[in-house]
Amino acid sequence: MASLAVTMKGQITLRRDLLTHLGIKPGERIEFDKLPGGELRVKAARPTGTIDDFIGRHAGKARRPLTIEEMNEIAASGWAGEE
Repeated sequence: MASLAVTMKGQITLRRDLLTHLGIKPGERIEFDKLPGGELRVKAARPTGTIDDFIGRHAGKARRPLTIEEMNEIAASGWAGEE
């Protein structure tokens, strides 16, 4: 079991191997669930969105038809919460 130090501000830093295990990349978020007995469950936050968010975000930006690769890249960045 890994142990982490808590700073005076109440912050912790997760080691890279823990982040890799969770599948977390820089800029992504982590969710915590409170469990009985003072335990926490840690998991990667998976953003949710709607097709309206996707369409509204990219409306009017393309002057030519997009390739399937470009569409996939846009979709992946939207689900990753990137602007």
